[in-house]
Parts: sequence; C-alpha cells; structure tokens
Amino acid sequence: MAKAFLLVAAAIIALVALIAWFWPPILWAFVVIVPVVLRGIADIVQTRQAVRRNFPVIGHGRYLMEMIRPEINQYFVESNSDGRPFSRNDRSVVYQRAKGELDTLPFGTQRDVYAPGYEWINHSLAPTHPDHSANRIHVGGAACTQPYLASIFNISAMSYGSLSRNAVLALSGGAKLGNFAHNTGEGGLSPYHLEPGGDLIWQIGTGYFGCRTPDGHFNVEAFAERATLPNVKMIEIKLSQGAKPGHGGILPAAKLTPEIVAIRGVVPGKDVISPAAHTTFSTPIGLLEFVQALRHASGGKPIGFKLCVGKRHEFLGIVKAMLESGICPDFIAVDGGEGGTGAAPLEFSDSVGTPLNEGLSFVHNALVGAGLRGDIRLIATGKVNTGFQMATKVALGADMCSSARAMMFALGCIQALRCNTNACPTGVATQDPDLVRGLHVGDKTQRVARFHRETVDSFFDVLGAAGLEEPIDLKPWFVMKRVHSGEVRSFHELYPPLEPGALLVPQVTGTMASAWAEARPDRF
Repeated sequence: MAKAFLLVAAAIIALVALIAWFWPPILWAFVVIVPVVLRGIADIVQTRQAVRRNFPVIGHGRYLMEMIRPEINQYFVESNSDGRPFSRNDRSVVYQRAKGELDTLPFGTQRDVYAPGYEWINHSLAPTHPDHSANRIHVGGAACTQPYLASIFNISAMSYGSLSRNAVLALSGGAKLGNFAHNTGEGGLSPYHLEPGGDLIWQIGTGYFGCRTPDGHFNVEAFAERATLPNVKMIEIKLSQGAKPGHGGILPAAKLTPEIVAIRGVVPGKDVISPAAHTTFSTPIGLLEFVQALRHASGGKPIGFKLCVGKRHEFLGIVKAMLESGICPDFIAVDGGEGGTGAAPLEFSDSVGTPLNEGLSFVHNALVGAGLRGDIRLIATGKVNTGFQMATKVALGADMCSSARAMMFALGCIQALRCNTNACPTGVATQDPDLVRGLHVGDKTQRVARFHRETVDSFFDVLGAAGLEEPIDLKPWFVMKRVHSGEVRSFHELYPPLEPGALLVPQVTGTMASAWAEARPDRF
C-alpha cells in the first residue's frame, strides 16, 4: 500500500505539473495535492503507527474514530475469563502502558459492580510496599541440572508463521530488553526468535516442527541440536491449547512462505495441519518418559507441558504416573478455554475446554493432594492482561503467568480479526511483506518491554494494596466474585482447596473421588 501510494502520488503530481504548464489555472490543485502527498510520506516514514505506515493518509480514519471512541460503543462482543464483556478499556490500558502514556481512567469504575461475574480483591487498611525482587521464579526440580530463574510474567505461545517476522523480532527483542521469556509457539525455533538474544521457551507441539523426521515423527537429534542453544531456557510439550483443545493447529497455505516451509519441515502449497495428538506417546506414563528423554537430550533444562484441562481423570492419570514412575515435569502451563488463536473452528473457540480459573484450581489441587506441588511450577495463560488478572491467577495457585493477546496489543494489534487471511493491517499476523514492513521492530520492541514492566509493577501495586509482601502471600480468600446480584463468594468458596496428601489415602473422598478412581497411569 505504501509503495502504491508513492507511485500513484508521483504520477498525479507529474500529471498536474504537465497540465499546469499548458493551463496555469490548474496550479490551485497543488494546494490540495502537495500537502496530501507530504502527509502520506510522513506516514510512511514514521514508526509508531503501523496502520499509517501501511495505509498512508487513509489510515488516519482509524485514529480519528479512536478519538471519539469513549462516546460510542464501549464493548467488544467477547468475554473475559470471568464471563464479563471485554472492555475497550482493557485493551486501551495495554496500549497506554506499552506506549508509556498515562494509563489512568476518568470517571471511576466503568463496570456494573452488581452484575454477575464482577471480581475484585479486598484491600487492606495497612497497605505495604512489596519488594519487586520477588518477581523471579525458580523453575527446575531435582532432576533438572540447568534450572531457570523466570519472570513472573512472560510472553505466551505464538508461532512464527502465524505471526510475522517483525512481530517475532519485536517480541523476542522485548523479552531480551525486559529480562523475561518468550514462548516460541509450536511453529518451530526460527532465526527471528534467536536473533535478538532473548530467553526462549521452545514449545514442541504434535507436529514436532523444527525437530521432526520427513514423515512427521519426533527427531531427537534435531531436537538436541536446538534445545542446547543458550537462548533456549525451557522446553514445553504442547498437549492442547485453550483456543482449540483436541484439535490440531492450523497454518493456512496463504501464510506459508519458503522460509517457513524450511523452518517447519513441511510441504509447500498446502495448509499445515498439526495432528490432534502426539505420535511419540499415547499414555500418561509415556508422556513422562518423553519428558525425561527431552530433559536428557537438552542437557538438563526444565521440561514441562501445556494443556487445557478436559477430562479430569486423564490429568489425574498423569498424576498417578508421576507417583508410580518418580518422573515429574518441572512446570505445567494451564491454558484456559477462553484462550485465543488466529484460526480455529467456532465450536472449539467457544465451547470446548475448561476455563482457566477452574482448570488452574483443579491442577493445583491435584498436585497438592498427591504431594507433588513442591517442585512443579504452574503457569497460567488465557486472557491474563493486567496486574489484577495476574493476582487472581496467583491466588488460585499459579506461580507465573503468561500472555499472548496483550503482547499482540503491545505490538499494535487492533483486533481487525483478519489473522487467518494473511491481510493483517498492522503487520502482526501476516506474511505479506508490504504489510509486515509497517511493524517497526525497534519501536515495538520498546513497547513490549515497557508493557511487561508496567504490568508487573501493577501486579505488585495490587499486592501492596491488599497488605501483602510477596506473591506467595496471595490466597484465594482475598479475591471476591459476585455470583449473582444478591450473592458474593470468595475464590476460596468457589474453588475449595484440597488438603495436602488428600489423594494418597486409601479411601479418597470429595469432588475428585470418582475421577481419581477412574484415573490410570497406563491410559488416557
């Protein structure tokens, strides 16, 4: 679009100049044309707004509408993890923090505090000033020889291919600048993940991209070659994701460049469909043996897995396999059914998979009940955009949080909802080089790092307002939720805790009893 604008503008100026030479009255046209052309050139060379870079002059229409946004529609037809509408203010606070702008809101609370789903945290009359040094989390159990000191907030999984090269460069560069980690997504370990030098969590999905044989099976030699790179700090086995659990990943053929074909090791010209399940293992004990194999091949780095909770007895089968084999992951990432993706069937996006709060609480309780929670870190992911949302997940048992959606906002995503068409106007989720150019890596690197810093600071501000000193002090009874207009309950009541060792007694009782009885370590 930018190149086309310059060509058309040059042609129009030349034509008007030619006409003016023979017909002087046409000179008035320069009064209109020249300023427009100059405005377009200024749009193309500026780096802060990708829409203006990609769509000079006409791109201003988007920002003019944004200026009057507060007086018009306030909400997207979308829901957060607590069931409430996804407010424009939630997205705006990401933009403001990423840009380093004032992130306060006028006119106070802009939500109906008496509506079902409203959540808040109880503050203290003796607020504290928590030590921000508690923002690092040790990841690595007894079998891990290269533990990682992770940030409490990181970038969740997004693949190169789904995202553009410039988006990946900015995310990894932001992670480097802010000293936090960037999850590669299942699309493989690309040069754009590695180039900035930031910390990486390499995700291994069912397609084994970047470590696969020609027929699509796992290749341990290719894995070891990449897993031992110094940038790679942790390895995550993707079992399922909240946006489409039980469904393989999708990369449309329109976004499949020769470079992506080489990185992923796939066939060009066809949609890349990841299998719904892994071929390397098919049982809970097989999963843990795979964890052990990856730990050995990586030189002892932290190995974990990511899942959206589905059938409870299947996860409890993994817990039983841990007890039987003595093999434990170093971390488990719990994704909520509300998680996002660039391409998924409507039914899977809206109606498959356990929401994050329920899934996170269940996984935490299962590990506590089995006496396994100590060395296993929990990562919460699924619409975690603000410091308050981080606090709610930590209260339910998370050690760390990660975000994909908010990091895309920090890159400049405007939710054009064209992720699966290769026509993302901001250059975030496209492989069209003309659109990718609009995303300026240097500017967006700074924004990603700034958003991370401001969000972690806001989390500690919420912690201090509650009168607490460290994240570990957050408990579920601090967080409240309006169940309906006349009833309020704490997270402690909504998600009852399991006593340590409660699953190890001869006769298990309570809400997990039937699922625990059905769980087996030798089958899902």
